Amino acid sequence: MNRLSVDRRAQIISALVEGNSIRSICRMKGVAKRSVTRLLLELGAACFAYQDHVFRNLRCQRIQCDEIWSYVGCKQKNVTPAMAEERIVGDTWVWVAIDADTKLVPCWLVGKRDAGCATEFIANLAGRLRHRVQLTTDGHKVYLNAIIDAFADDIDYAMLIKTYGAERAGEARYSCANFVSTEKVEVLGMPDQKHISTSYVERQNLTMRMGMRRFTRLTNGFSKKIENHEAAVAIHYMHYNFARIHQTLRVTPAMAAGISQHVWSMEEIVGLMDSQSAELAA
Repeated sequence: MNRLSVDRRAQIISALVEGNSIRSICRMKGVAKRSVTRLLLELGAACFAYQDHVFRNLRCQRIQCDEIWSYVGCKQKNVTPAMAEERIVGDTWVWVAIDADTKLVPCWLVGKRDAGCATEFIANLAGRLRHRVQLTTDGHKVYLNAIIDAFADDIDYAMLIKTYGAERAGEARYSCANFVSTEKVEVLGMPDQKHISTSYVERQNLTMRMGMRRFTRLTNGFSKKIENHEAAVAIHYMHYNFARIHQTLRVTPAMAAGISQHVWSMEEIVGLMDSQSAELAA
């Protein structure tokens, strides 16, 4: 079977992580949609496996968590019982954790915005940390039990609860509602008040929407399958953590966290596919 060269694959993934849709990449690079989709899935699996392996025993001090909305297949209001029984469609959330100091994203989870996913996500995060941390989330209630289950009392945890006005109507309905107030609530341990914030993870949500076409609001470039959605997120974070220089830090998040010693090239990222194949063959 013919395979794209490393240079060709690097060009495709470079376009993908800069917010281009699969169809636009096919037009720009002159490749078949099936080839791009296959590359997306194979590299996504390799990127997820690599980050899952290296993001262990982390020295994080302050963690912020949030959830970002997207959808797969169609909007939730258009999901029929037949569609829901056949495959995963409708509202899909990405749970994200970010280190406030290094800006590293050590873990994420694609799923629903429910207690089950919260428990899985926080347990995954807890297993990657070396010592006690300060954790801040929004006021989503499912975090509380998940954090107690994963950390017990070995954490300094606070919620940042924001209050907004009524949703806007008409043409402004896609704009944010007016901000009213914020409240810092200490939940467990002794969190430092000046570090109770979700600003970094919320800014990271914008990076996701700018870097993945399928996360853009009012788009027809949304994910058609959950597998494609998960793969795109894994590639995005591989690029974000290892290849994208943070404007403030002047290094990549992985370098700031001491996980990598250099800025990864796109060729190195796509090379993870061959490395994984070699390990499976061995």
